[in-house]
Amino acid sequence: MKTATIGALALLLLAIPSSPDEKKSFRELQWKYPRVRTAAKEKNEVLEKWFREKGVAFPPRAILLRAFEKEALLELWATDAEKKDYILVHEYRICTSSGTLGPKRRFGDEQFPEGFYDLDWFNPQSNFYLSLHINYPNASDRILGSHQNPGGDIFLDGICASIGCIPITDNGIKEVYWLAVLVQNEPVLLGFWRHLKQGYDLFEKNHHLPRIGTRADGTYVFSDL
Repeated sequence: MKTATIGALALLLLAIPSSPDEKKSFRELQWKYPRVRTAAKEKNEVLEKWFREKGVAFPPRAILLRAFEKEALLELWATDAEKKDYILVHEYRICTSSGTLGPKRRFGDEQFPEGFYDLDWFNPQSNFYLSLHINYPNASDRILGSHQNPGGDIFLDGICASIGCIPITDNGIKEVYWLAVLVQNEPVLLGFWRHLKQGYDLFEKNHHLPRIGTRADGTYVFSDL
């Protein structure tokens, strides 16, 4: 059992890709890149088998990644319906790390972020094969970390090198990246993430946490303070 002292990084997918060609699906836009096509051809059948064995529809409705620095472990969880429990589908080894246990607080400390984060953009031409950007610093990090330079550019990626990033080898990132592309293409979730982006944009405007409420239908409502 993992104790509360171990840093857990929960990554809830995903933000909306911005593109001048919005008529194309996100999957079609990603398919232009050779590494994404390779990931799909090599890993789609593997992923489908895992999900079938776990009794989860493929592609799922949503995925969640949970990372444990001390154990060097990244867990892949998924659900195929709203209000349905997430199921643990697979575990990856984090092949290397930098820094020590404890949260990232400033640029150059080589620490691994600890907290709850979104994967907010895809990099199909990464120097580390494929990569998914972690939205560090989040609102909490901006309060508790360095106000001058908290750092950034933290990714879940391939290869096996780290300066605060989370490497799961090229083989692992092919699976996670392609699965994230499939989930990102889910139209119901696209609307959900577009809605969440309203709150994100308000925060970005002046770096003040907006007032957040909830409507009767369960959707959020955001307003400037």
